[in-house]
Amino acid sequence: MTLKALFLNTRQRFISICQPLQTEDYSVQPEIFVSPPKWHLAHSTWFFEQFVLCEFKASYKCYDEDFAYLFNSYYNNAGTRVLRPNRGLMTRPTVDEVYKYRSYIDEHMLDFLSEDLTNEVKAVIHLGIQHEQQHQELFYYDIKYILGHQPTFPKLKNAIDLAEIDQPAKWIKIEEGLYDIGYEGDGFCYDNELGRHKAFLQDFEIADQLVTNEEYIGFINDGGYKNFNLWHAEGWDFIQKNDTNAPEYWHQVDGIWHQYTLSGFQKVNGKQPVSQLSFYEAYAFAEWKGMRLPTEFEWEVASNQFQYGQLWEWTNSAYLPYPNFAKAPGALGEYNGKFMINQMVLRGASVATVEAHSRPTYRNFFHPEMRWQFSGIRLVK
Repeated sequence: MTLKALFLNTRQRFISICQPLQTEDYSVQPEIFVSPPKWHLAHSTWFFEQFVLCEFKASYKCYDEDFAYLFNSYYNNAGTRVLRPNRGLMTRPTVDEVYKYRSYIDEHMLDFLSEDLTNEVKAVIHLGIQHEQQHQELFYYDIKYILGHQPTFPKLKNAIDLAEIDQPAKWIKIEEGLYDIGYEGDGFCYDNELGRHKAFLQDFEIADQLVTNEEYIGFINDGGYKNFNLWHAEGWDFIQKNDTNAPEYWHQVDGIWHQYTLSGFQKVNGKQPVSQLSFYEAYAFAEWKGMRLPTEFEWEVASNQFQYGQLWEWTNSAYLPYPNFAKAPGALGEYNGKFMINQMVLRGASVATVEAHSRPTYRNFFHPEMRWQFSGIRLVK
């Protein structure tokens, strides 16, 4: 696929997945970590305007000078911005205006993509495409949170669902040894995947399946959320403070566990993988089983021997730079490097992940208390 076709496909996909929304859905921000769909649509568009058109297209005229302030996310080098908790307060610009903004940028980008571009420019455009694809996945997290905290639990027409796990987990043996870690190849990767290096691993066994809802209900029924011995101190404080006793979106109705999915409110399917868990919960479940979570290096080495892609999988690795990691200069250097503290790595992909983001070396990362992302558990013993 040409760069121009990839750009157009990515931009059209975001429009497509937003089609089931009502106008009122676009501007809601029920929590600080949730961004309104309208903001995602505008921010991913601003990225191309700020880092491609304004930077490299001499004849380009900015759509609206205020949009850089309204739709910048965390790029300090790109100027001031609306604070993240205030994204849901913006009823203006309207949804219609944001779509006009997207059309304006698309028109100029497609014209620009017809020119003879340098490798430097192509690399920035590739990053912008990958960036928008990330926001398409974040859209699913956010719209599920928005709809899942409404009284009637509305459905989303283009819902994505988890497949059942029909067989008990088998254990994959990985021998002790020195292994290569990190991205190698000519395709796209993020800077946090670079710095290919060797890691020594002790021998271990890793499950070929994710933990299921049925298994997790066993943890709940055995008092898992009441036994402080299973939890990190910080995790125990978190579940006490937030009165947490089940995964996100779970509700007990007449003694039976139900959950909100994008297909609606329904009984928990025991055969599906358990999802919407914090790192704290994943760790506590592993403790209850007398096992542990894999490190990100263990996961990467073993990943060619099991299927992944239903849920991002928590690892027991802090998000840190690889050897010789170097941030790019300017605003684009803020993409990953400045977040390498107080976060845990997740590996794999989820049902909401665009295919291009599914590779063994991809390093996703979240704070350990976060549960709104599509996250699950794979065990090691």
